[in-house]
This record gives sequence, C-alpha cells and structure tokens, in this order.
Amino acid sequence: MTAEDGRRIVRCYSQDGEERVDYDVSKLAMPGPLREAMIAALVARTTPGEGLTSHHSFNKSYRSLVEFDRYLTALGTVPQDAAEIAPEQFDGFYDHRKAEGIKSSRHELVEVRQLLLRTAGISDALAGRLAGAMPSRPDSEPSHSYSRDELKRIAQAARTALRAAEARIRGNRELLAQFRAGDLDVSDDIHLRRRLQILDHLDRAGDVPRRMRKTAGRVQFAPETWVMSKGTIPDVVGWLYLKPEEIAAAAVLFGVMTGQNPEPILKMTAAHHRADGGVGPGTAIVGLRKPRRQSRAYMHVALSEVPDWISIPEKPDELATRDILHTPFGLYVLVHDLTAQARRFAGGNRLLVAYMSSGGGRSGKGRGWRPIPTDGALISKLGRTWNLPSDETDDEDTPLPMQPLRLETLRITYIELHQKPVAHTERTAATRYLVRNRGNINEYRKVVAATLTSEVAKARARSKIIAMTAEQVADAQANLEETAAEMGLEPAVLKRMLAGELDTVLGACTDNTGGAYNPGEPCRASFLLCLDCECARALPRHLPLQVLVHDRLAERREQMDPLQWAGRFAGPHAQLADLLDQADETAVEDARQAAGPAEHKLADRLLNRELDIR
Repeated sequence: MTAEDGRRIVRCYSQDGEERVDYDVSKLAMPGPLREAMIAALVARTTPGEGLTSHHSFNKSYRSLVEFDRYLTALGTVPQDAAEIAPEQFDGFYDHRKAEGIKSSRHELVEVRQLLLRTAGISDALAGRLAGAMPSRPDSEPSHSYSRDELKRIAQAARTALRAAEARIRGNRELLAQFRAGDLDVSDDIHLRRRLQILDHLDRAGDVPRRMRKTAGRVQFAPETWVMSKGTIPDVVGWLYLKPEEIAAAAVLFGVMTGQNPEPILKMTAAHHRADGGVGPGTAIVGLRKPRRQSRAYMHVALSEVPDWISIPEKPDELATRDILHTPFGLYVLVHDLTAQARRFAGGNRLLVAYMSSGGGRSGKGRGWRPIPTDGALISKLGRTWNLPSDETDDEDTPLPMQPLRLETLRITYIELHQKPVAHTERTAATRYLVRNRGNINEYRKVVAATLTSEVAKARARSKIIAMTAEQVADAQANLEETAAEMGLEPAVLKRMLAGELDTVLGACTDNTGGAYNPGEPCRASFLLCLDCECARALPRHLPLQVLVHDRLAERREQMDPLQWAGRFAGPHAQLADLLDQADETAVEDARQAAGPAEHKLADRLLNRELDIR
C-alpha cells in the first residue's frame, strides 16, 4: 500500500491487534521485477497464520530482506529477477554477514530462506538449495542471572517506588474528595486553589488545564502558565496517576515474583477472575498470552496472596502483616486500583497504562494515555536511574554497578532460584535457561546432587519389600503351612501368592487392605510404591520386570531434567538396584534376555502411569 507521504509500505498487525507497524519497502534498491517478487514474499510471510505474531518477529523478517537487498545490489552482477538468484548468492549472503561479525547472521539467513520460499519464479537449483541444510546453530551464549541478594535489592527498589506512588496518589485523592465534599476552605490560599483545580481537571479529563495558542500558523494546546509553575507535566499528572517509571517498577516486581516472560507481563490485562470469591487468601486468575507458544499462546496464571520468600528482606518478621507488595495478588490489586481511571482514558483493557509525555519511534504517537511500551526501554532506563550495586567489587572493594535491568534476566533468575519451569517444559528450563546460566550452573548441580542423595537415602531407609530366593519358594511349596507361619502369612494367602494370583507388577501383594497407603481400604497406590510396602514380596518370576523397569528408569535419567528425575525416580531406581544386587549377575542378565514383548509393554505402561488409579 502507499502511505500519505508517497512511500510504499507493508503494514503489519500483531496477532492481538494492539500493535500496527509500517515497513518502508520503497527503499529496496534491487531491480524492479525482483523487488516486486520479494515485496510479495514479505507480504505473504507477514500474513496472519504464517507464524509471525508480533512487531519483533515482523521486524526480523523486514530487516533480513533489507540486508539481503544491500548484499545483492553490491554484487558485480545483480540478479534482475527471482529466477537469476543463484544458490551461491544465497550462501554468499551468510558468509558476507558472518564476515562482518553479525551474530545474528544465521537467523537472517533463515528468514531470507523463508522469504525466498514464498517468492514466485525462483529457479529449481535455488529451490533445491533452500530444501537443504542450514548452517549449524551456534552454541547459546551464556547468560548471567542476578544473585539472590541482587534480586532482593531490585525488589526492594521497586517496592519503595510503588509505596511512595501509592501514598502520593491516595493522599491527593483524599484531598480532592474533601474539596468536592465542601470540607476545605480554600478562599485564602491561592496555591491550594490552583492545586485543587489541577487535581479536579486531571480526574475529569486526564490532562492538565490547557490554553489554545497559534505558533507558526499551527494551533497548539499548551499548558496554562500557572500549571507550569507546579512542575513538569509528567510530575503534575503523577499527582493522581502512576508515572511511566512507576508502571515499569510494577512490571519489574511482577517479573520478580512470577518469572513470566516480558511480553505477557507488559501486556497483562485488567480482566481477571477472583477464584477466592472475595473470602480468604486472595487469588486472581489472569489471562496471559505468550505468542511463541502458537496454539497454546493463551494461558491462565493464578496470582495468589502467598509471599515470594526469595525476594523478601533477611528479617521477614519486620514486614508489616498487610504489606501487599510481597505477594503477586497484592501487587495486582494495587496496580489495578491505581490505574483504573487511567485505563478509562487510555481505552482497552491493559493493566499497565500511563500518561506518556511524548511518543516517537515507529509509533509516531505524541503525548497521551497508552499502554507501557513492550520494547523494554523503560525498564532499562529505570535500572540506570536506580543504579543498584552488584555483589562484585573493584580493586578498592567498591561495589560495581549491577548488570542492566531486564525482565528477561529476572525470568532467568526466578527459574534458577525456584528450580521450576514457568510457561514451558522441564526440558526447556534445563537446556535453555539453567544450562545457559553460567553464573549459577554449579548451584543447580548442587541442588540436583542434594536431591538425588536425599531421595536415595529416604528410599533405602523405608524399603520394606521382602525378596524370596528360588530355594525359599521351593521350600514353601513343599511345606506350605510351616513356611506360612515363619513368614507371618495365612497358608491360603501363601498358596495364592505362589500360584501368581496376587501378582502386581514388581512383586506380589499379601494384603490388599493392610498397606500404609490406604489402611483398611483396597490399595490405590501406584505399583511403584510396592517397593516401599511391607505387604509386598518379590519372587524370582518378578525379576525380568524388575530388570526392565530398572533399565527404563536409567534411560529416563538421560531424557529428563536431572532435578525432575531425582525427585521422581531416584528412590525407585535405588530400591530396584538393591533388589537386583541380591541376585547374581548371571540371573539378572538371563532375566533381561528372557523378558518378552508382554513384559516390555507392561513396564512401559507402569512408567507411563497407565496402570495408576486416577
């Protein structure tokens, strides 16, 4: 399409419809036929349903096209149309960008590939190259989380800013309410009258009193001169509303206490459901959106009235019992209240909105009410303003400034300190966040080792399954009543157990109602817990399944997050290892070889929890 100034643009909308951005394609210098084909490819690439959902992803595709255009037009022989683009030029673009030291050269090549796949008229040779392998993905650069003490400093700075903002806004709201109720005598105080006039206008119109003036033939609405004497416009608007930097502080505190991605936090909605019904510990269910999840982008998060103990001061007993800024629910409720009127002026249903004194950038917006930008600039600026010290010191033992304040780093820190995934899988938490977090990988390994040691020790301390040898089974079959008395069993029970009528998976059960998990009732526990039960007996015929499950657990250790495996399977793995140690190596290997398809299937069903009663 053509813009008002005559430029040719490609207009893109984010998936949620809240962002619109125009990309200038008139600057492309490649020959006309090729330019038209590539512009059409860009339009196809940014069409809804093609996987690009945000301004950030649109921008990567457009910038890759611009760089590809610069590369092609600098060649000795410039392709005139799509059919003349050779595979060598596609690979040459990557080599050229890599030689320039561009770290994102592989990502640019992948985007150019996506564009060329949508370009009409490319040659068969190029199509074949595009179907081939891309350059290998470089190792992820190490990331560095904040330390626990640094996180507490960030949280404290954010809470201090929000407490001051709350006191200021509530104080001015009370002053305005008294004035409107006629409880204030302002006849002799011109300064108070002016202040109240501004507050009243701010509350009704969302702006300071202004006057019309003409400058160079243009009509402008400038603040009244007596308004300017009260301070800057952002400061005056801040009498009744959260300032942009305070909204940024709220976003930081949400990051500290939830560990969510930056975009879901910055685009959090004011719409919510009170799961607590307004009684008892507060819980607000809030809908968030993470575009990269595609069909699973929309998710619900429970913001509860439970403190995040990692970020509180060293002396929690000094906290006020009603300090709401130490819980995600309390923070949400406070920000929701302080931005309610601002949301009416901004329109929409975003939680984090503020009065922006200027616009700029791609938005081209001037002053006015709107949601906080999602580019992270306000967050970074807030970090520079706070200038918090890090744990590191220089040669003179003076603390160095903390690394830049970013919601992404807060997310990494949350995952590291809480050792749990947030809106992703355990594997992603381990491979994309914890492994890359070079500053704390040793701490993660210590946590895994401690969990592994603890679970194995607990499992071996409570392991009660009794194993019977082949000789003991033969004696029991020959002397049923005598053996039953020695084992503390009824002869009928022992007879059924020897016949296989009481088999579970890893053993046999002598008393379905006498175990520790459901005493007095039919046992509903997982068959893996038979390894803990005094009612269980392991006979030689159970050895093949014990070997298979032991081997399956060892395989899963390589496939799962180490901490998850340690917490869930380390105990049963150790108990099975002890059982196998009671048999000789030859018997164990023979059992492994003797296991047939039925045993393999049963072992898989056990570990996939298909046999559990739910």
